[in-house]
Amino acid sequence: MAAKDTKEYTSDIGAEFITSCHHNGVVRPQEREKIRSVQVLNDMLELGHIRKRCIVLVHHALDGEIGKEMEKLITNITNLRRSKTTIKDYRLYLSEFLAYLNMSGIHHVYDITENHIVTYISHHPTNKVNILSALRVLFRFWKEQHIVDSRFDVLLANLKVRKTERVPSYFTPTEVMKIEQSIERSSGIGKRNYAMILLASRLGLRASDIAGLRFDNIDWDKNTISLKMQKTQKQLELPLLADVGNAIVDYLRHGRHESSLPNMFIYSRAPYVAATKEMVCNAINVIICTSGIDIVGKHHGPHSLRHSLASAMLEQGTMMPVISESLGHRNTETTLTYLKIDIKSLLKCALPVSLVSDDFYMQRGGAFYG
Repeated sequence: MAAKDTKEYTSDIGAEFITSCHHNGVVRPQEREKIRSVQVLNDMLELGHIRKRCIVLVHHALDGEIGKEMEKLITNITNLRRSKTTIKDYRLYLSEFLAYLNMSGIHHVYDITENHIVTYISHHPTNKVNILSALRVLFRFWKEQHIVDSRFDVLLANLKVRKTERVPSYFTPTEVMKIEQSIERSSGIGKRNYAMILLASRLGLRASDIAGLRFDNIDWDKNTISLKMQKTQKQLELPLLADVGNAIVDYLRHGRHESSLPNMFIYSRAPYVAATKEMVCNAINVIICTSGIDIVGKHHGPHSLRHSLASAMLEQGTMMPVISESLGHRNTETTLTYLKIDIKSLLKCALPVSLVSDDFYMQRGGAFYG
């Protein structure tokens, strides 16, 4: 405004400024804050109050004849009371398959061939396992509804997708302590982030559960945290450790803005709405990245702290069922994935390898192994 010798702000000036925040069509994170600030100014100018950020969810339409038949499956799993996340995922996978069929000139169910299914799955860049599972459900449902015959049964029963084996990212207890100690706790944001970090590192809570934590989830008399986990809907009760409880109290007394919301954690900027999973993930991600620990080749979000807690418990000799119960897994089999990072125990399983004599390597004058 100073450069343009303008002293009175208008929304047109804000719109002109926003155009300078775009770099070849890309908006960087720091520029998003500038755009948000302009939106806040416009709200105060035009409405007299600041609106909550409006996020418009993408709706994956299932159009055309094939899309209409896919919608029948969506209606069916909705009536079966599948979770909103499951329904959303199915709609996404089916819309992508529908888009591929449309690009291939296929507009009728009876024109779909085995080759279309195989080609689509093999060329999909990610998530092949879940996509194959969704297509199996779709064609099984279509067969039950007499929309297709049994010609896809053999293919879908025998089609295999190799699932890449992953080793969970985790940090040592020393690194976790360094992450915790790196947080500047003099500000309200710092007090909030410190409490959220401890809930992830000391109790292993997921980001969705940290964001959804409410005042009535904590029993201060019994020093316990009780909640129904967002992902599994399983009831979980954990001890409220002293450090965790003190961090929460410090945030509530000296860091949290006044709000009538029942949620423990809220945004630090107006309007002070309840924390979201994305906010928790972003805050913890930034803290880990700026803590000074080595994160090369590692994930560095809330789940890495959850993995770190499991690793520490394994190293202390904690039994699998106890770890499973502490992390709120549906069953112990889910917890077995952490055996991959229990190096000490894995070393105990190593078998001795007999030495091979030099004569073996020197066969035919070392022609084979020279």
